[in-house]
Amino acid sequence: MRVRPTGWPPSSAAPYDRRTVLTSGGSDRETVVPDSEAFVRDTEPFRRELLAHCYRMLGSVDDATDVVQEAYLRAWRSYGAFEGRSSVRTWLYQIATNACLTALAHHSRRVLPSGLGGPEPDPAAAPVPAEPGVGWLQPAPDVLFSADAADPASVVVAREDLRLALVASLQYLSGAQRAVLMLREVLSFPAAEVAVMLGTTTAAVKSTLQRARARLRQITPAADAMTQPTEPEAQEFLDQYIAAFQNSDAAALERLLCRDATLEATPFKTWFAGQRTCVPYLRTWVLGSPGDWLMLPTSANGQPAAVAYTRDRNGTYQAYGIVVLTVTGAGISHIFSFNEPSLVATFGFPPTAVPG
Repeated sequence: MRVRPTGWPPSSAAPYDRRTVLTSGGSDRETVVPDSEAFVRDTEPFRRELLAHCYRMLGSVDDATDVVQEAYLRAWRSYGAFEGRSSVRTWLYQIATNACLTALAHHSRRVLPSGLGGPEPDPAAAPVPAEPGVGWLQPAPDVLFSADAADPASVVVAREDLRLALVASLQYLSGAQRAVLMLREVLSFPAAEVAVMLGTTTAAVKSTLQRARARLRQITPAADAMTQPTEPEAQEFLDQYIAAFQNSDAAALERLLCRDATLEATPFKTWFAGQRTCVPYLRTWVLGSPGDWLMLPTSANGQPAAVAYTRDRNGTYQAYGIVVLTVTGAGISHIFSFNEPSLVATFGFPPTAVPG
C-alpha cells in the first residue's frame, strides 16, 4: 500500500479516497481512488500552459487539444499513486511531453508552403495545390493561452514562444529535440529533471539540446533585426490590411507590404517572396471585387490576425479561414493564409457572418 508523503497534498483536502473492494479471488483489499475535487484543484491551473507546450510540439491546435485531454486522463488514472517526488506541474509536463512524443511517432511533421519548395517567381502562375496527405501547420488563437478567456492579452506563456515562424521551425527537429529544447530553453526545467521526464540521462539531454540548437541555426540562421512595432502600431497595420482586402485595393496592399514580404497560403504549395510578386498575385488571383471578402480582427500566435470570410452567390459570407500577419516597424513582412474553414470555429467565430 502506498503511503502519502509528508506535505502532500498542498491544501487541506485529501486527494485520496481509500475504499475496501472485493477482488476476483474473493479477498478484501484496500484501493486508492483519486478524489476528483483535489485532482481538479491541483492540475487545472496548468491546463493552458500545457496546451501551449503541446501546440509547440505538434504544430496543430486540434492535435494539441487531443493530447492534453489524453494527458489529463493519464494523470487522473495515476493520481492516486502520485507520491509527490516532483511538483504537480513537473509531473504533468512529463505526462504531456511523452504523450506528444507518442503522437509524433504516428504523424509526419506539419509544414507551411515554404517548407515544400522554393518560391514561385511568376505572379501570374496559378496556385498549385499540395499533394494529398500534407499535414499543415495550424495557427493558434491567443485566447487559448490566456489566463482570462475574456482578455487575450493575459497570456500564460510568452508570445514570442508561440510565433508561427518559431513553431514552424520546431517541426524540422526530431521529437526528442523538440521536447528537450522546449523543456530546457522555454520552460527552464533543469537538465537532470528533463532527463527523468524523458527517461534518459543528463548527458543525453545536454547533447540533444546542442543538436537542436545547431539545427535551428541552420533553419533560421539570422535573427529578425527589424524594429518591432508597438501594439497600437501592429493593430493599425492589421486594420489597414483588412480595409485593403475588403476594398480589393492592391495599391494599398503594396504600401503595407515590406519589399521582401513573403506570402504563403495553405492548401497550396505555391508561395511568393518579394513585394513585386506578392501584390500582382493577390491582384490577379485573390482580391476579386470590393465586398468579396469580409475580415474580422483577432490575434494568433501573439501576432495580429484576421478571421476571413468570402461572399457566396447568395451574398452570404462563408468561413474561409485565418490570416496571420508578421508585422515589423517597416510594414507587413509575412502573410500566412490558412484556407481551413474549421479554424474559424476554433477562433470562436461563427461559420457565416454579416457585415457590421
